[in-house]
Amino acid sequence: MGTALAAGGWAGLARAAEGGYQGPPQLTVARAFTEWTLDPWMLALVLILGAGYLAALRRQRDWPVARRIWFLGLGLGFLIIATMSFVGVYQPVLFWVRAVQTVLLVLVVPLFLALGRPILLAIAVLPRAGRRLEAVIRSRPARVLTFPAITTFALVGVPFAMYFTAWYTAVFHSTTVRELTFLALMIPGFVFFWTLLRVDPVPKKYSYAVSMWITGGEVIGDAFLGIAVIASQTLIGADWYQALGRPWGPSLQTDQVLGGGVLWILGDLVGLPFLAAQLIQLMREDESDAARIDAELDARDAAPADGTDGTDGTDGEPAQDGTKPWWEDDPRFTSRFKPT
Repeated sequence: MGTALAAGGWAGLARAAEGGYQGPPQLTVARAFTEWTLDPWMLALVLILGAGYLAALRRQRDWPVARRIWFLGLGLGFLIIATMSFVGVYQPVLFWVRAVQTVLLVLVVPLFLALGRPILLAIAVLPRAGRRLEAVIRSRPARVLTFPAITTFALVGVPFAMYFTAWYTAVFHSTTVRELTFLALMIPGFVFFWTLLRVDPVPKKYSYAVSMWITGGEVIGDAFLGIAVIASQTLIGADWYQALGRPWGPSLQTDQVLGGGVLWILGDLVGLPFLAAQLIQLMREDESDAARIDAELDARDAAPADGTDGTDGTDGEPAQDGTKPWWEDDPRFTSRFKPT
């Protein structure tokens, strides 16, 4: 299970400097499936989140199966892959593997956790605590902190700060920094997807059209980060990788270029499920609005105010009773009409 270097820290680096490379063996397709390491803190987080979700499901047995798969299968599953599979083993050794881990923690894990609707589940099974939680969600500070520009900046800015500061190598030197970094990557991602997907109660509802524009900005941010890594003339984490002395795999410069490509291309590809989820929600919202409008029109036509057929009795034209067209009362269109 794993290697001494996967445990990280100065001890592994010192051993490498004294006795040559002592990290994991060369990464192959077979080892991508067989190399695992144990991260006790992330394992504890997975168990806590999974146990809490399962306990809530026992009281909410009609919870859709798809949401269970999103949260328990894909969300927590990808968290295990990002921290304890070959990704966790080789992320101190290969720059491009560290980039894969970053994409998984920033985009993949938070997306599937949000699709599991954990907040709505908690409100459903804990009504009293749920009311307090909803009050916090609707508060002004929550609306400010979840403003789309802020959440998008955090989603892109945290990885950017990590890659272009000493934070990048600090993860290798301290277990505490590593675990806090994992959380620092996942939390902005979860807030971003939670507020834009709107599958859980949110501080403020923004239209899905706005969400898609924001998603476009996030895609540009991912591309900018990847291109900046590729174009950098300075090796990121050079002291760590040079002291490590990895005798196999790509050169340090090539490794960094590959990592930049992962941040750019894989980051954009991962955004496709999010766009699909937004499109589905947009279509459902349009269908719901259409059904509501049709019901209101049917009710209005079925009960004319004067008991007549709704005409003026002369030429079959609608009676001029001052009734406004339905679209002038629809909240989506009221701002487009002004009294004359």
